[in-house]
Amino acid sequence: MQVRRQPDAAQKLARMGNVTLFEPGGEPGTKEKRIPQQQPSLKDCVSHLQTPKGPMPVLKTLMTTACERNCYYCPFRAGRSQARRVTFRPEELAKTFDQMVRARLVDGLFLSSGIIKGSVTTQDKLLDTIDIIRRRYRYRGYIHLKVMPGAEEDQLLRAMQLADRVSINLEGPTPQRLRALAPKKDLDRELLSLLQAASRFRRERRERLASLATQFVVGAVGDTDLELLALGDRLYNQLGLARTYFSAFNPVPGTPFENLPATPAIREFRLYQSSFLLRDYQWELEDMPFIGEGNLRLDIDPKRAWAEENLRHAPLDLMKADRTQLLRVPGIGPKYVQVLLRARRQATLRDLSQLRALGIRAPEQMAPFVLLDGQRPLQQQRLF
Repeated sequence: MQVRRQPDAAQKLARMGNVTLFEPGGEPGTKEKRIPQQQPSLKDCVSHLQTPKGPMPVLKTLMTTACERNCYYCPFRAGRSQARRVTFRPEELAKTFDQMVRARLVDGLFLSSGIIKGSVTTQDKLLDTIDIIRRRYRYRGYIHLKVMPGAEEDQLLRAMQLADRVSINLEGPTPQRLRALAPKKDLDRELLSLLQAASRFRRERRERLASLATQFVVGAVGDTDLELLALGDRLYNQLGLARTYFSAFNPVPGTPFENLPATPAIREFRLYQSSFLLRDYQWELEDMPFIGEGNLRLDIDPKRAWAEENLRHAPLDLMKADRTQLLRVPGIGPKYVQVLLRARRQATLRDLSQLRALGIRAPEQMAPFVLLDGQRPLQQQRLF
């Protein structure tokens, strides 16, 4: 009788490949960079991400690809025969990660999981893995850890103590939308309650705790941009959320949603742009240029859409506008608002060339919406 050899941890990782491709883990809307491989390789599990600590190669994987939940869009849902089922023990995954760090293949970890034997048991395995990495292997680098729906508060606190960022994925912006996506998940009891507890921990405890993030699946069940951004804005303002991820829906064969149309990538991008306006640019939800039933225009970015409606015929004077007003002008972000405020204390800005000299790459973008010392800026005429 021939004994079948069990694959080692490195082989299991290679078999998993890009299993977390639909779970964004980088900074502002950046796409993951991967090097295509002819044969399954450990490199298939490495994502080059822009993290809060800078760009780095990150091992992005799951504790297990098995799951007892039946989320309608998920490639690892219970009962889907095409899914590759691979499971790690905490010790073997931690050891393999350490080996990859020592080989300089990665310098960060993004760890999520399917749910087996309940959320609490699964979360324990995730925590055990990170604890081994931190304590036994003395790893001090970047870790982004997912918190399972329905995990216990003490597990959440431990995750925040061990990781640099924790994600609690809401997936849908309302209870009705979430039920349509994932009928076994409860938005208020399993998910929002954890985000509220995490925010409380960050306020009350005098220790370094991980930043908070969440994720939405966009476009599968009729969700609107207004719904998604309204909840995201509330989480930024009330719970101190650091990051909202958006994942454009893509149909997966063998799931109940396999015949639904994919959500255009441009919609995901417009949501990221709008989310950053709310988080970083002091915009209010009411400022967003929604059209129709509460969605954003796809043909133009939201900041320019607002400017076309509000500044085209009432331009702002860059010599007089305050910081909040300057953040409404296309082509100017928080960094260059500060540059402008300093520059105008030292000189009168009268020409686009002066803005270009300050480091603003395309001052022509803002020209239709601003005045320079009370005058419309002169723009170079196009030659046809």
